[in-house]
Amino acid sequence: MKNKSISKEKIVSFPQMGNVSIAVAAIFRKMGANIKLAPVNNTETLSLGTRNSAETVCLPYKLNLGNYIQALEAGANVLIMFQAPGTCRLGSYASMADAKLKELGYDFEMVVFDMYKGKLFEVARKFKHATGCNSLSKTLAGIRIGFAKFDALDTIERNLFYFRPREIESGTAEKIYLSAKRSIDQAESVHDVKNIVRTAINQYNSMPIDKNKTILKVYITGEFFVLLDPFTNMDIEKELGLMGVEVERQVMLSGWTNNILLPKFIHKNESHRERAIKSASSYMTRAIGGDCIESIGDTVAASRKNIDGVIHIGPFNCNPEVVSQCILPHVSRQENIPVLSLIMDEQTGKAGFITRLEAFVDLINRRKRAKISA
Repeated sequence: MKNKSISKEKIVSFPQMGNVSIAVAAIFRKMGANIKLAPVNNTETLSLGTRNSAETVCLPYKLNLGNYIQALEAGANVLIMFQAPGTCRLGSYASMADAKLKELGYDFEMVVFDMYKGKLFEVARKFKHATGCNSLSKTLAGIRIGFAKFDALDTIERNLFYFRPREIESGTAEKIYLSAKRSIDQAESVHDVKNIVRTAINQYNSMPIDKNKTILKVYITGEFFVLLDPFTNMDIEKELGLMGVEVERQVMLSGWTNNILLPKFIHKNESHRERAIKSASSYMTRAIGGDCIESIGDTVAASRKNIDGVIHIGPFNCNPEVVSQCILPHVSRQENIPVLSLIMDEQTGKAGFITRLEAFVDLINRRKRAKISA
């Protein structure tokens, strides 16, 4: 591959993961950065990452690496990556990608921030370094609109999960969601973001729905990257919605960022991990890395809230999710709730994936009918 040399101007890029780029790009733009993002995750991204990765490394890393290659080819010269302590291989992504990209002949700067070290202050410091922005007011303005967009994207997405299985005309809720998402991406102020959300909610509430339809409700839990990225999870939420299932995804962008990055005295509310640890206490007494304990805790919580079923999803060869997959059948029996585990990699086929979803939905539908008639 052609060697890329660093130009005087910093051109920033970072990996794609669902809607995360909308909010993070807003922060960088407010800080005056020149951004060059890779396309949303697609088959070319995965092919590039897979071709240049060890076979046994997990799927999120392969997509991250593919993103970086695409961004560098488009002119980026500063790459952003976060890492976290613990046993998940996420902590090694930055060093692995840095070494591989330099081996491929690219010349760039890798800026890594630790999400658990200094929290928001660490992010602000590293973003400042990546962009060269020395303005505190621009940095604060960027963080403010970025967090507003995280919250807004989650709000319109939760409404989509509710209205999609109930809509009378297929695709109505999706159109509202996509229009609001585009507008949030283009919004330049927190005020505009709030108005867009308000308009979208009014549109959702005005759309015709079948109020008498029997709706199944499913928790989706597992590894956070696979949960948040539609390409990686094969649009599982949309597929389930079209089958008449209301999805409640246990990892949302704003919950993930707010509880990790904001100081406890600001958000105060109990985090997803804190709730999961309490729920999982009968089956697991300590976090072993990744999202393992969350997967167990979410399943227990679902059984106690009369949720119809749980879908556990993770990347192939993700050690924490392999542990979850081994424990969940026992949890399913003990808590009397159906659980489907789906493991994703570059070889996963859409047809077989849909067949497994359809079979699971048929199972929980029959269980629900049996409970109603009992």
